[in-house]
Amino acid sequence: MTSEEPKFTRVVSLDVLRGFSMFLLVGGGAIFVAMTRPFDGPFPEWIQRQFTHVSWEGFHLWDLVMPLFLFVVGTSMPFSFEKRLASGTSKRTLYRHILFRVVVLWILGMIRQGNLLSYDLDNLKLFNNTLQAIAVGYLITAVILLHCKLRVQYAVLAGLLLVYWALLAWVPVPGAGAGEFTPAGNVAIYLDKLILGRFRHDVTYSWVLSSITFAATVLMGALAGQFLKTGASDRVKVAGLIGAGAACILIGWGWGFQFPIIKRIWTSSFVLYSGGMCLILLGTFHGIVEAWGLRKWAFGFVVLGSNAIVAYMADSVVDFHGIAERLVGGLDAYAGDWSQLLHAVVAFAALWLPLWYAYRHRTFVKI
Repeated sequence: MTSEEPKFTRVVSLDVLRGFSMFLLVGGGAIFVAMTRPFDGPFPEWIQRQFTHVSWEGFHLWDLVMPLFLFVVGTSMPFSFEKRLASGTSKRTLYRHILFRVVVLWILGMIRQGNLLSYDLDNLKLFNNTLQAIAVGYLITAVILLHCKLRVQYAVLAGLLLVYWALLAWVPVPGAGAGEFTPAGNVAIYLDKLILGRFRHDVTYSWVLSSITFAATVLMGALAGQFLKTGASDRVKVAGLIGAGAACILIGWGWGFQFPIIKRIWTSSFVLYSGGMCLILLGTFHGIVEAWGLRKWAFGFVVLGSNAIVAYMADSVVDFHGIAERLVGGLDAYAGDWSQLLHAVVAFAALWLPLWYAYRHRTFVKI
């Protein structure tokens, strides 16, 4: 009698979505903005605004990039956990891997934005990067996935959103009172000042208390991943994801009248609004890639998604725009109004081509 190792089918749409989120950050945003520069009018200006962060309350496309990173991490977790556990990995061993990953992500976040490599304690920032938000959200979600049934996970998600709302609505801040959602008066930023002190980076972003809602975003992704793992048809999965996404956007928008949509303090309404968009994107990509089988168009995203950490860190340590300047700066006089687009495309190509080479040789950096 023989036993076969469990077989797992890779969901390519996840790789595409991961690559799409990375594309927006490391090149797509600059390319889209550059494409509109030669034109005047309300629509080009609207496009350009979409690739900037709102100053406080509201939402632009650029505000979707960070939650999309967290969401995709969550979506991948049910697949990776199932694969490890099915291969004989114990929960104790899995927890060691989880903690190792959290530590590595935290250190990489400090390298990218925390001035770790300056070796200057006065300039060190402890908690101020997307990778660290992913780390804390991943850790909390991992505990929930490994110990809670699906129905309980939905309840936990609702609890996280409501607890965060209650803390910001009811806990008073010295000098401001309770229920203030302004940069100077909310409890999330107040706790960052209290806990992180001089190791804070930006006075208008919160991190410590917002770990509650970072976890909510990752957990939303994990719930979507578990839905993808069901035996439902691809059409049902696409309809379910898009329908759930639309509902989340509507609920988040409505809640925003009482609890504003604010990325900088990661409000519960922001979690639902941005998470709804993530669900719609996942459903759309799943429909195109899995249900319709159209995959060739997404190869560029798959390359980025397969080495997302490398792309993210490389974008912070290598001056790809400087490389583009040296390669095509002499063509600016001929490109005219399109010179910015030329630079943006070449800068992105300088990042993408080494990743393509690594992909061809099956070289992937995993944490």
